[in-house]
Amino acid sequence: MSLHPRAGVDYPRSAGEFRSWFGTDADCLDYLDWLRWPHGFVCPRCANAGGWAVADGGYTCASCGARTAVTAGTLFDRRRTPLTVWFEACWMFASQKDGMSALSLQRSLEIGSYPTAWAMLHRLRAVLVRPGRDRLTGTVEVDET
Repeated sequence: MSLHPRAGVDYPRSAGEFRSWFGTDADCLDYLDWLRWPHGFVCPRCANAGGWAVADGGYTCASCGARTAVTAGTLFDRRRTPLTVWFEACWMFASQKDGMSALSLQRSLEIGSYPTAWAMLHRLRAVLVRPGRDRLTGTVEVDET
């Protein structure tokens, strides 16, 4: 994969391809690792470009000893639901033209409780809000197909 994700190349094109790419939490962590640190781990505390991976999918900085996870500071931070479910929720959320309800997400992904599905959708919607809520400017194209 390249350093910058390319649509149609670095993202799955179908639900079947999606499931083959992200079948386990380890696959999801590897993908997040590639997106977050394309040139290798960089400590968020001291900006040192060295460290080692630990068993739980995190990293320890070689310079300051700080531990961080690939998911820290992201939508997936402090989650209890498996990453595979989160990734599939993101896929479904992004591919639905008319939006998605928590009930349909719960049923589609067989999530145990409605509040969990609602919280996931709430987090997904929250990360889509632009900082400062600036209005879009210039020519804005929308695909309604």
